[in-house]
Amino acid sequence: MTALAVMLGVAAGVSGFTFYYGQGHSYMVDDPAACKNCHIMREHYDAWARTSHHTSATCNDCHTPKDLVGKYTVKAVNGYNHSVAFTSGAFREPLIIKGFNKKIVQNNCIRCHQDQVSRMGSNAKNDNADCLHCHSHVGHHRRK
Repeated sequence: MTALAVMLGVAAGVSGFTFYYGQGHSYMVDDPAACKNCHIMREHYDAWARTSHHTSATCNDCHTPKDLVGKYTVKAVNGYNHSVAFTSGAFREPLIIKGFNKKIVQNNCIRCHQDQVSRMGSNAKNDNADCLHCHSHVGHHRRK
């Protein structure tokens, strides 16, 4: 029983230190500056700051679901995945959005730009639509 308590205490201590050192509290709000806590994201943050979306959308507006539970679930899953990838170095540059996260961005594009999408007809709303195919520069315009 004592060994279990010690193990739980160590796990809690390491988790608390990691949360504090990694500025975990900053990820609980919608401040885009939190995204640049990790050096690999600074270029993405700076690119977003140069786009038209910086006046109307934060990182969470595009990269997390709108509902509260979905938002914090995605933030937790991505936070864990990012911390493992960045700590281990197991990621490729430049970062490219894929799969699950790309679908979230797609849904948010359609939600925010519903007026434009509705004028495009049903093709824009189907599973084959890909806003980022033509508009990859919108949120994170890269310098050439």
